[in-house]
Amino acid sequence: MFKKMITKLRDYYLVNFKWNKYKFGKNFHAGRNVVLWAKNSIEIGDNCYIGRNSQIESNTKIGDNVLIANNVAFVGKYDHNFTQIGTAIRLSSQIRDQDYNWKGLNEYTIVEDDVWIGYGSIIMSGIKIKAGTIIAAGSVVTKDTDEYCIYGGNPSKKIKNRFESFEDLEKHKISLKARK
Repeated sequence: MFKKMITKLRDYYLVNFKWNKYKFGKNFHAGRNVVLWAKNSIEIGDNCYIGRNSQIESNTKIGDNVLIANNVAFVGKYDHNFTQIGTAIRLSSQIRDQDYNWKGLNEYTIVEDDVWIGYGSIIMSGIKIKAGTIIAAGSVVTKDTDEYCIYGGNPSKKIKNRFESFEDLEKHKISLKARK
């Protein structure tokens, strides 16, 4: 009981003080050592969980009922202007700079509703993980996914559909709508 109260208090602090420039839905939880940063915005829907040691470091929109496991990273493809002639990458302009004007500024990573992103996965900026998708542990997602499919690997590829039949998928969707 006491531990649950401390967890709720911690989540309240994170949402309302530490990360108050971002938008959060109801029933949000972040594990220990989660890092959030975006040039423009991060929006997280209802009933979302981000596991410990995960980081979101790109403009991101996350839907409802999303589960992000431990050690997951959302990272930008264009965080450093690696095309600056005569400038070492370490010294090149980077997306955190006020005057940054290269690629990636208005790029958003989208995670739709009912998604599970497995342990240690890396999500590159600017992609869309569609509704109902599962990303297998350790995957590197570099392209948009199809909805209600399971992806895995580096780079991730479709492994199979999440549900065995079209009928099961439709039952799942109907059940989700009934709960709203």
